[in-house]
Amino acid sequence: MNRILAETYPDAHCELTFESPFQLLIATVLSAQTTDKRVNLTTPTLFAKYPTPDDLAAANPDELEEMLKPTGFYRNKAKAIIGLSAAIRDRFGGQVPGRLADLDALPGVGRKTANVVLGNAFGVPGITVDTHFQRLARRFGWTTQTDPDKIERDVGALFPKSDWTLLSHHLIWHGRRICHAQRPACGACPLAVLCPSFGTGPVDEARARKLVRTGPFS
Repeated sequence: MNRILAETYPDAHCELTFESPFQLLIATVLSAQTTDKRVNLTTPTLFAKYPTPDDLAAANPDELEEMLKPTGFYRNKAKAIIGLSAAIRDRFGGQVPGRLADLDALPGVGRKTANVVLGNAFGVPGITVDTHFQRLARRFGWTTQTDPDKIERDVGALFPKSDWTLLSHHLIWHGRRICHAQRPACGACPLAVLCPSFGTGPVDEARARKLVRTGPFS
């Protein structure tokens, strides 16, 4: 299944725009409960005003909240990125750490965010268990768990570690484009003959094709 997804999405990559581990970390925190496209419209202005952890740690909360409003939950997000920027400044000399345990301990950063940064900014394999990944991993029969950490464990045991980052991109891309939460495009899915959940959505190819989304999502 992963080979087929790799052939279907040969250009799969992180759809958040970033130029450094710090930018990716902030963008990933902001992506909670919103789209990558919305984040990518917000971060250029954000990073122009606050280019470093020192700058964001010292940001005026009210001004930052106003800037983050389009991403939703802006008060919590502003508090989180000020806190994690201060932690990076004070505990890591202004450099984003490249270890899972260190990233996971930052304010507002969990395993999902940490794995995004490790896999895409540091080249350290990680599984990104977002909502798309969770849904597809269960539909594919790779896990029966609902807890993200347990899903990460189950799926990680099925694949070599070197595949983890691209595997995450493949599932996320497929979830955004074809295997939707509501009415997946089963009849247009390249995994149709292998998927134990085939039939969850329309199986007629013409009907299913109308449900396929092409993006871009960045």
